[in-house]
Amino acid sequence: MSDLILASGSPRRQELLKLVTEDFEICPVDADETIPDGMPIQMAAAFLADLKAHSCAKLFPDKIIIGCDTVVIHEDEIMGKPKDREDAFRMLRELSGEVHSVLTGVSLYYNTQTTVFTTETKVKFYPLSDDEIDAYLDTGEPFDKAGAYGIQGKGSLLVKAIKGDYFNVVGLPVASLSRNLKQFKTLIRKPKITLRPKG
Repeated sequence: MSDLILASGSPRRQELLKLVTEDFEICPVDADETIPDGMPIQMAAAFLADLKAHSCAKLFPDKIIIGCDTVVIHEDEIMGKPKDREDAFRMLRELSGEVHSVLTGVSLYYNTQTTVFTTETKVKFYPLSDDEIDAYLDTGEPFDKAGAYGIQGKGSLLVKAIKGDYFNVVGLPVASLSRNLKQFKTLIRKPKITLRPKG
């Protein structure tokens, strides 16, 4: 059994984590994703990632847990997964022709030790007509994704430019994760003690 657990049921994150390591297991987490009142929205992704990691750690106390959460932010609004088609249309209409931020928070947790970081990518959409939005909604792709689009699918046709890590928009900043995971493993690694015979 692996010593690394991904606290996510997302197939996209599972595929991306394989770029970092093939040796991990999955622990989907059903956590309350309510953001506390007064919390700055820039901290939301990290807060939710840490929440998921801690929830999973209760089941696997002796494993390294990777918790993650991705949010789309536009004009001080956190855009999560759309509730329905109308909500998805509203989100895409607001993102049309605009620049928004995609933040993915990642929490690495092991035996009360935690490293949490957030990666931000700026995404600019082309101006979208109502017909273009409706056509995209008809694909069914937007409804399980933050901000109502998937950059790795048909949603790529909406994107004019990005500034930052592409994989962060998909749901996992693999380069940052790889480096932070190496540092975290060094941090938690206990020194080995060699007993030498007397005399």
